[in-house]
Amino acid sequence: MGKALIIGAGGVASVVVHKCCQNPDVFEEICIASRTVSKCDALKAKLDGGKTKITTAQVNADNVPELIALIEKVKPDIVINVALPYQDLTIMDACLATKVDYVDTANYEPEDTAKFEYKWQWAYRERFKEAGITALLGSGFDPGVTSVFSAYAQKHYFDEIHSIDILDANAGDHGYPFATNFNPEINIREVTANGSYFDNGKFIETEPMSIKRVYDFPQIGPKDIYLLHHEEMESLALNIKGIKKIRFWMTFSQNYLTHLKVLENVGMTSIEPIEFEGKQIVPLQFLKAVLPDPSSLGPRTKGKTNIGCIFQGVKDGKPLTYYVYNVCDHQECYKEVGSQAISYTTGVPAMIGASMVMTGKWKRPGVFNIEEFDPDPFMDALNKFGLPWHEDFAPALID
Repeated sequence: MGKALIIGAGGVASVVVHKCCQNPDVFEEICIASRTVSKCDALKAKLDGGKTKITTAQVNADNVPELIALIEKVKPDIVINVALPYQDLTIMDACLATKVDYVDTANYEPEDTAKFEYKWQWAYRERFKEAGITALLGSGFDPGVTSVFSAYAQKHYFDEIHSIDILDANAGDHGYPFATNFNPEINIREVTANGSYFDNGKFIETEPMSIKRVYDFPQIGPKDIYLLHHEEMESLALNIKGIKKIRFWMTFSQNYLTHLKVLENVGMTSIEPIEFEGKQIVPLQFLKAVLPDPSSLGPRTKGKTNIGCIFQGVKDGKPLTYYVYNVCDHQECYKEVGSQAISYTTGVPAMIGASMVMTGKWKRPGVFNIEEFDPDPFMDALNKFGLPWHEDFAPALID
């Protein structure tokens, strides 16, 4: 079918590479590119020799001319961005310059401001449309699969969806006193920011981690869940018919929160540069350097994740509730691709989203959030490539 350029070589990128190689009819060739080419070469060494041809390259994803030169050399049909969210716009700029389709898993956020929203990427809509290329935003799990779940519920079960509760539970245990399951810098920025929820046409901000509930998750059991801000709420508020309320919930253990509060109290989660021994350093970036690398957690992590959405709305004038979710086992993920479930649940949808664009199922000029396309082929691919989903029409609700 074609060729993909994968930018990034971390835990999520590793899963994307594995999954592209499991789908060689679509991904005949892939090029893995990163600032650290040795990481790309290590991935190539693991998977070389199959039907998918693998090459590697070095690139600084902050540098648009470098990105353009690489795209012109590789000549991919699509660029899969699994680098840092700070680099979304430079990669989009390079795709525009070379007229190549684009997919990412998380929206842009400025490196010097802990704020993530879609306005910067939505500003590219007309330019991508005029160039005749597709930008698919947020093709991870949340955002990503949770948005596809929403489109699927809207298409098949509801005349109107009035509320969505997005629930992200990780019951995995890696054995460390404190570690993050994905990039520590991004993770800690996310959970220390103000929370928010959508209610009757506007977003209401909350203090970080100030709203807590307990939810009994299938295959996991009761867990503490906390209300956070999350980017898919912003696009779902625009694209789901009849929506009045959207909330995003994530599980955290008391141990995690205690460590995080101490680190916050002593300034280690700050993104404001400080001077140390004559050099400017960002405390959060230093903390990232001393914490365990999320890509190293795979062999240690036991337990499961459960991520899904509870919808409430109406069908034929009658109230309806619907819960759709995926359960993923950390150890099973590690056996298959050498990564824990957090990387797996992001990397699989990134590959699927790219395949939707490459095969023409989701090919449309412009910049789109993932729920704006037909969810059915994506939902089928989730079952095929390792993220099977389950349905419940009488779930417990969150008050």
